[in-house]
Amino acid sequence: MLIRPRRNRKSAVIRDLVQETHLTAANLIFPLFILEGNNVKSEVSSMPGIFRYSIDNLLREVEACMKLGLHAFDLFPNIDETLKDRYATEATREGSLYLRAIAEVKKEFPEACVVTDVAMDPYSSDGHDGIVENGEILNDETLEILGRMAVAHAQAGADIIAPSDMMDGRIGYIRSVLDEQGFSNVSLMSYTAKYASAFYSPFRDALNSAPKLGDKKTYQMNPANQREALIEAELDAQEGADFLMVKPALPYLDVIKLLHDQFDLPIAAYNVSGEYAMVKASARNGWLDERRATMEVLLGIRRAGATAILTYHAKEVLENRWL
Repeated sequence: MLIRPRRNRKSAVIRDLVQETHLTAANLIFPLFILEGNNVKSEVSSMPGIFRYSIDNLLREVEACMKLGLHAFDLFPNIDETLKDRYATEATREGSLYLRAIAEVKKEFPEACVVTDVAMDPYSSDGHDGIVENGEILNDETLEILGRMAVAHAQAGADIIAPSDMMDGRIGYIRSVLDEQGFSNVSLMSYTAKYASAFYSPFRDALNSAPKLGDKKTYQMNPANQREALIEAELDAQEGADFLMVKPALPYLDVIKLLHDQFDLPIAAYNVSGEYAMVKASARNGWLDERRATMEVLLGIRRAGATAILTYHAKEVLENRWL
């Protein structure tokens, strides 16, 4: 045989020479959960190794990550139930937990990239991403609230704003509002293809943000659909998105590749809480090698076309020198 592919696999050095997909710290964004209090570090029971932090401990965690070479962070707030209402007013209240956290991280670590989440559900008494009226999620009425949230995040110092609500037209609306307020340099990372997935449960446990009624299927995408993602992506690109995101990542690698192949914008993928929890549970039961499984997951997402990967594995990958 003249052609023997195994010749390029015969040693670790040669395998490294021909490796097609590479993953570095620059590709990783670390999601972090925050809550009120002082010196609080509370583990999320369904996500071993992941914690909710008070702002003082959040700053310590960011510092530790920065020393490892991890520089991008996506913040998510755990809001007390007493502060939630139908219109998510806590989201834009001056001095609120989330706005203070953004400002403190940027003050202490101006070189860090802070990504912020724009959606009503962490602050909503209904647990939905939009205003609920008679069981219906109102689209256009929600946009004004999302716009105010985005401006508040930009004023606090956000580098990238990531609308995760899946309301129609929200990228164009938010882009317009940000530009009008002088924040034309703030980027938008759109949750373009966010599916109505079963893999979000540990995240909702971390934030106590599950819907109080119904589900999110009227605004999040049907897991059976792929081409619909092209419609969402085309709209987001036209409306001014700087990144297109697919969430979750592992069941939707085909969608990541589809958007990567069809659009010139960078593609982000969210390796979500349920995907993380599966690896952790299996590793703790001795069913798989955690390092190999974790790296296979992240390389698979990267190989599919994701430039940026939001993943709860980010810190441990660098801390354990798995890259």
